[in-house]
Amino acid sequence: MAQSGWAFKTARELARALRSKKVSAVELARDAIARIERHDGAINAVCVRDFKRALDAARAADRAIAKRKAGPLTGIPMTVKESYNVAGLPTTFGFEQHKAFVAHEDALAIARVKRAGAVILGKTNVPVGLADWQSYNPVYGMTGNPFDPGRTPGGSSGGSAAALAAGYGALSLGSDIGGSLRSPAHYCGVYAHKPTLQLVPSRGHTPPPLAPLPVDGDLAVVGPMSRSAPDLSDLLDVIAGPDEMEAGRGYRLALPAARHARIKGFRILVLDTHPLMPTAASVRGAIESLAKTLAKSGARIARTSPLLPDLAGAARLYMRLLMSFFATRFPPEVYERAAAAVPTLKPDDDSLAAERLRGMVLSHRDWVAANWRRAELRARWRDLFGTFDAVICPIMPTPAFPHDHVPDQAERRIAVDGKDYPYQDQLFWPGIATCPGLPATSIPLALSPEGLPVGAQIVGPWLEDRTCLKLAELIEREHGGFVPPPALG
Repeated sequence: MAQSGWAFKTARELARALRSKKVSAVELARDAIARIERHDGAINAVCVRDFKRALDAARAADRAIAKRKAGPLTGIPMTVKESYNVAGLPTTFGFEQHKAFVAHEDALAIARVKRAGAVILGKTNVPVGLADWQSYNPVYGMTGNPFDPGRTPGGSSGGSAAALAAGYGALSLGSDIGGSLRSPAHYCGVYAHKPTLQLVPSRGHTPPPLAPLPVDGDLAVVGPMSRSAPDLSDLLDVIAGPDEMEAGRGYRLALPAARHARIKGFRILVLDTHPLMPTAASVRGAIESLAKTLAKSGARIARTSPLLPDLAGAARLYMRLLMSFFATRFPPEVYERAAAAVPTLKPDDDSLAAERLRGMVLSHRDWVAANWRRAELRARWRDLFGTFDAVICPIMPTPAFPHDHVPDQAERRIAVDGKDYPYQDQLFWPGIATCPGLPATSIPLALSPEGLPVGAQIVGPWLEDRTCLKLAELIEREHGGFVPPPALG
């Protein structure tokens, strides 16, 4: 299929082209719109189109560039996850009962990218309640993976990852509580960054009818997505920093610098197995290839460490905290069923399914106890990052899997090298960074034998997002990065 020369350029490449007058913002916007109109019928990544206002924003961007008043994102076409409030557009979180809700003001992250000059093309598809690694709902239908539309693009930021992989703009915004930035990046072969907890304010990333107040939900973050590692850093710089309702607008965020400027200085712990579920050979093989590249470039690679926290115990703790968070929005009948089921569990049942069930009805007293355990977990990670600069590990146990819309996720199964496992137990890899609130950058590594993207996550120390992002950038230079889907590239 024919394509323009701009479809898969990075945001930095587009910015240079805009400032050197090789292309205009209007031309970039029209090119991206044309791609969406040409290809998205088969993918369904952009569920809410805002093309007229995008062209208006592009015209304003061209005027700003002409006056030498361009911001860091001026003229760059991008998409945003459906769950962000954008004034004048619907926000549904995939719930059919909210399909008529229209936001009256922008989410804070949206306001910040607009102030930086970005051109928002539209909103991308999500699962119902942002609670799946697939992106389908009764309002907007199902999103396919650009590498294989019969497979998931991930969730809950699946539409954003699919849009990036398909060439619909250079940037996107997503969110993450159970791998919702990282799993779509892994499945679609793009980049994403889960920031340190509360680094990026989430005001306006709110399910209707809740008011868009400056409240940070436990575990959840919002963050950037792109087709290159440096673009993640640029977008993070735009959206990070305290909420203006709680801090002066002139506040500048000062994160610690990356620990090293070259791969040679990095001390990296590489993990490819977990005690609770196997990881597919294609994922382990891609991580092994990366480890060899890093070692050849001078990084100090370790495969084990006595400092590593108990991964199985941390996963069980994460299940309790995660489901306690989600249960606040459960209908009364769902909560009551869970409350009735918990006493039937055997005391020694420490399966992830049992821990999820216990988490649904966690008392405040027990949540406080769990939170203390999380503080201890954070201390273990802090000790580990005194010896290592980063941990590289899988994001999910397999590449993108075929669509599976069995209504009860507890009844679904995920096949890992031919053997089935509980679908929801895949949470253990994303939870490594989510439970302690650590930053994690998702990077593409390779294609599986079936031609599906395989990625990994770089987990770093608390507030040391720049270390994760710098290592991602260095890996992109040495090991390679995004590769367009064959049918679209």
